[in-house]
Amino acid sequence: MASLSADLFYDILKRLDAAALARAGCACADFRAISNEEDLWENACTSLWPSTRLDDVRSLIVSVGGFRKFYADCFTLILNKDVPLENSQPSDFVSLIDIWYKDRVLYSKVIWGIPNSDGANGWFYNCPFRIDLFHHSAENNENNNGEVFLSTISDLPSVPSMEQERKYGKLWRELNDGIKLSWIIVNRKMKRAVNLTSWHPLGGQRHWPTDTDFVLRFGSVLPAQEVLPCQVAECILLMKFHMTSMGNEEAGKPSTPALTELSMQIEDMGGVHLNGRCSLLLLKEALSCHRSRNYDEVLESCNLYLKAQSELKEEKIRSEFRFDTLCIVSGITIFAAICTMCYRKFENV
Repeated sequence: MASLSADLFYDILKRLDAAALARAGCACADFRAISNEEDLWENACTSLWPSTRLDDVRSLIVSVGGFRKFYADCFTLILNKDVPLENSQPSDFVSLIDIWYKDRVLYSKVIWGIPNSDGANGWFYNCPFRIDLFHHSAENNENNNGEVFLSTISDLPSVPSMEQERKYGKLWRELNDGIKLSWIIVNRKMKRAVNLTSWHPLGGQRHWPTDTDFVLRFGSVLPAQEVLPCQVAECILLMKFHMTSMGNEEAGKPSTPALTELSMQIEDMGGVHLNGRCSLLLLKEALSCHRSRNYDEVLESCNLYLKAQSELKEEKIRSEFRFDTLCIVSGITIFAAICTMCYRKFENV
């Protein structure tokens, strides 16, 4: 090893992805010294997240600590942790969104600030928080066509009709298995970044709201100890595809679903959409929460949240049923008492 030049070491390490680069840095002192080079981490980040290739995004990442720190912040996924809160402004946040289909880049976009957060009378802070990606006209993005067609990147199973798709679900399985999402939030003031997505879909609905629509649901569970009584909330990322044309396997014509919607919203355990003020506090708290490289652990955390949310809704339904039953019994009792009083009155007369 000692006889090899530093240039050769560098050439070897630049061919590795970020995870392998981090492991190589633990192998020996020479690898550790070279693996700290920012150029290597920049190459790893731009390969994984195409949205980081823009010059202004590169300057942003350098200003918040460099590409090595950026990767450490954003490759890991959110778990949960108590952290202090600070004031936050919509302009402090930058969103870096990347979508893949079978490891090939489908779409990349950068949003500076939070769209429509500068309205009069502070309506943003009091209305339900929501970011609609395709409804936002981003100036700093090359792909701003409003729709993304999957068949332009990779062939999909041919679906001759919605009846066959409803029966076999080939396209639905392909979308669930092939689509991957990254939604990174960078806070320029805190110099921190976090990935709010679950990488792969957590669930979804097919043929909703129409027969030709497919909705995939991504997200993460956010800590909310200092913001909400329930202490946790869910960041929900919804991706909707619409079938623009059906396929024909004999003619070699693939099905063409178009990506027509990608949105972010935050809900509490009761399913209530949080307003802008609470959502900013939660996004700020998420920047410092615990992370994990173990996808199964993160998935288990999301499933536990959904289970607790379901139990909360069931308990609410039971409580409402008990209240309704009490009201009915009370009404019947009062009616019976009135009838009895009237009967005795007439009997005395």
